[in-house]
Amino acid sequence: MRELKITDVRPMSGDSGFLIDDGKTSILSDTGFGFTGDKLCENVKKLLGTRKLDYIFLTHSHYDHALGAVYVQKEYPDAKIVAGEYAAGIFEKTSAKSTMRRLDRKFARKCGVYEYEDLIDNLKVDIAVKDGDIVEAGDMTFTVINLPGHTKCSVGFYLEENKLLLNSETLGVYFGHNTILPICLVGYKMSLESFKRAEELDIENMLVPHYGLLDKDETRFFLENSEKVLRKTAEHVVEIFKSGGNADDALKFFEENFYTEIIRPTYPIDAFLLNTSIMIDLIKKELVD
Repeated sequence: MRELKITDVRPMSGDSGFLIDDGKTSILSDTGFGFTGDKLCENVKKLLGTRKLDYIFLTHSHYDHALGAVYVQKEYPDAKIVAGEYAAGIFEKTSAKSTMRRLDRKFARKCGVYEYEDLIDNLKVDIAVKDGDIVEAGDMTFTVINLPGHTKCSVGFYLEENKLLLNSETLGVYFGHNTILPICLVGYKMSLESFKRAEELDIENMLVPHYGLLDKDETRFFLENSEKVLRKTAEHVVEIFKSGGNADDALKFFEENFYTEIIRPTYPIDAFLLNTSIMIDLIKKELVD
């Protein structure tokens, strides 16, 4: 097993950015918001000193995971951005970048940030990967695992030597305290297929977006329960609609059962309501209609 140092470099709790370092090669897994990108760079520089950053791995194209990449690459121009082919296509669309810019600015204002350099048009992928591709990062060998469901572009990066999965939100979002939030936004059945892919891997540790590295016990709990949480949640939504309820009733179910004091501090209510409404509609279309 390779000795790795995995450090939380997020400027704020809602961000997603973790530095993976084996002493020779450094990888930044996800990069968070655009408006926190400069601070993210500062945190990375404190750890690397005069060393370079080698790679930036993006698990998917959402603005709270990907936008910081352009700010990091401004500081580390030789760092290669690695993401799925689908994400690479999204970053080529002006309309997608406009949406990401709007969402980033909106959340920045909520956080009291009104002015910051706009580098979003520079967002790109240097190495576009597909399922099964191998990424040689120095002495570390990662296998790309397609994990669609949260987004179509969601991927994981599996380091077999360490039995470590750099996870995607398709498998659920972990908040600690044995709390898992399902968040499939483009496909419920698609998400279940991604769980099957994860089950094929020998995983002892996971790096979870927005949270950090899970130890063996936490990883075991996550793998044993995340799919169950998604399936049970879908069953509740189906039952609400079949018993004459509507989307508002389903949303109320989510708020009462998931939007707890554990989740509230790191998950803004408007984002929770938006994503939950999308998931409710998705489950209704796939399992009820």
